[in-house]
Amino acid sequence: MTAGFLRTFSVMGILLLAACRYGPVQNVSSASFDVPNLTMEQAESAIVRGGASLGWQIREQVPGHMIATLTLRRHKAVVDITYDTSTFSIKYKDSHNLRYDGTNIHSNYNGWISNLENAIKAQARVT
Repeated sequence: MTAGFLRTFSVMGILLLAACRYGPVQNVSSASFDVPNLTMEQAESAIVRGGASLGWQIREQVPGHMIATLTLRRHKAVVDITYDTSTFSIKYKDSHNLRYDGTNIHSNYNGWISNLENAIKAQARVT
């Protein structure tokens, strides 16, 4: 093997690793709605509307607990959302094609969760 081939191979490996962005799963714990005196119905509505605005399918399990699913192309993310009248949490539940290894996941997932958190807060402000 020539030095040029090894150099090219090394650069390709670095680029491949950079393209495969992975990091620890980020959950949202007790995020504030930043709106005083929400009812449970208003909190639920903010979550449903916020999620729907980003393509999440949300179904209620019991009052205070929903499961949200986002399917984009061949990727799928499933999260538990728990909430009360002042805070909500978003926790990883399951995924498909995001290379979750028990700790790390494709960085797109963390972006989707951040966007979901922001959309829920925005919807709470318009209730």
